[in-house]
Amino acid sequence: MKSKTISFPSLHAIKEARKTLENIVNTTPLQKSFRLSKQIEADIFLKREDMQPVRSYKIRGAYNKIYSLYKDHKVGNGIVCASAGNHAQGVAFACRKLKIEGTIFMPVTTPKQKLEQVAMFGEKYVDIKLIGDTFDDSKKAAIEYSESFKVEFIHPFDDVEIIEGQATLAMEILEQAEHKIDFVFVPLGGGGLAAGVVTVFSVLSPETKIIVVEPKGAASMKASLDAGVNTELMHIDKFVDGAAVQKVGDLNFEICKDYIHDCIAVDEGKVCETLLELYNKDAMVLEPAGALAIAALDLYKEEIKDKNVVCIVSGSNNDITRTEEIKERAMLYKGLKHYFIVKFPQRPGALKEFVLSVLGKSDDITFFEYTKRNSRETASAIVGIEVPSFSDFEELLNRMKKAGYYESYLNDSPNMMNILI
Repeated sequence: MKSKTISFPSLHAIKEARKTLENIVNTTPLQKSFRLSKQIEADIFLKREDMQPVRSYKIRGAYNKIYSLYKDHKVGNGIVCASAGNHAQGVAFACRKLKIEGTIFMPVTTPKQKLEQVAMFGEKYVDIKLIGDTFDDSKKAAIEYSESFKVEFIHPFDDVEIIEGQATLAMEILEQAEHKIDFVFVPLGGGGLAAGVVTVFSVLSPETKIIVVEPKGAASMKASLDAGVNTELMHIDKFVDGAAVQKVGDLNFEICKDYIHDCIAVDEGKVCETLLELYNKDAMVLEPAGALAIAALDLYKEEIKDKNVVCIVSGSNNDITRTEEIKERAMLYKGLKHYFIVKFPQRPGALKEFVLSVLGKSDDITFFEYTKRNSRETASAIVGIEVPSFSDFEELLNRMKKAGYYESYLNDSPNMMNILI
C-alpha cells in the first residue's frame, strides 16, 4: 500500500489565496500598543484580526478552502464542518456569500454569543448541530456526517488550503512592518494559523523568531514537541474555547516542529488577567484565545526587551455572560481571592468573632456557605475571602489557624474549585 503524499502550502498558493480573499477580508491594522511597549520595554505591535467581518482570522482559511471547492464544482451536496466558534462563523459567511448549504457541528458548551453569530452570518444556508462537550467530539460527528452523506468536510486547521488562507495574514504583517520583525507571538489551538505564519516567515523573514502560545490546560503542541511526535491529550481545560484542542493538526505539526523558536503554555488565569487589562486600559474586547499571544509577553520580557515584536490578536467573539468567571479566574491567578473550609462553633456570635479576629482591615468576604447543625459542637463553612494583595495571604492564613477556625485550603483542589467558579 502506497503511503499518502503530504501536500504542503506554498508561497505561490498563498499569493493566489490573497487574490481570492481580496474583496472578502479586511487588511487589518498592524497597530503599535504604546501601553504594552512601555510595560514590556519593547516595540509591541498588534495584528488586529479581531477587526475582521466575523471578528477573527478564521474567515481567511474557511473562505479560501470553500471557494476552491466551489470553483471545482465539489459543493453540490453542500459542506460540513466542526468548530468551537470562529471557524464556524467563517464557514457560515462563505456559505451565504457563495449560496452553499452548510451543516455546522459545534460543542454543546459553545458560548451563546458564538452560536448567534454563526446563525446570523449563515442565515438560511446553515444548519447548526450541537454535539459533545469539546471540539474533538463535534469533529468526530462532523466527519461521520460527511462520510454518510457524501458531503465535503471543511477542517478548521489541518488542511493545506486552510493554512494558505491563514498565511495571507503573515504576508500582510511583513508588508505593513516598517522595520525588521524580531519576534512574532502566535496563538495556537489546532495550529493552522501557526503553520501559515511559519510557511511565510521561514522563506521571507527567516531571522524572525516565531513563538507559539497555548493555554496551559490544552497544551497539545508543547506535549507533541516534548514527545517528538504529534500527541493527543486525554483531558483538556475548555475555558480558552478557541484554542482548546486535544491534538494539533498532523500537517501543522510537521510544518511547525522544526521552525518555531519556542512554545509557551500560559495559565488560563493569566489570560483572564490580560483580557481585563485590555478591556479596562485599551478598550479592547477580546475572547480568551484572542488574548493568548499578549498574555505571553510577560513570560518573555527579558528576551524581547528593545526588540520589534508582533502579537497576533486572533479574535473578539467573547460572551459577556462569561465576565464574572473571567474576573474570578484572574483574581485567583493573582492570589487575591482564596477559598477555605472553616470550622465554626455552633453558637451565636461565632461569625462576628471570625470577622474580628481573622479578617484584615481591607479583607472582604465574597463567598459564604454554611448550614447550622444543632447536634454538633462545630460545623464547617465554605468561605471565600478577597485580600488587597498576594502578600496579605500568609497573614490571613496565620490568623485563621491561630484562632482555631482553619480546616482546609481549597484553591489547590481542582475538583472543588470547578464547583466554586
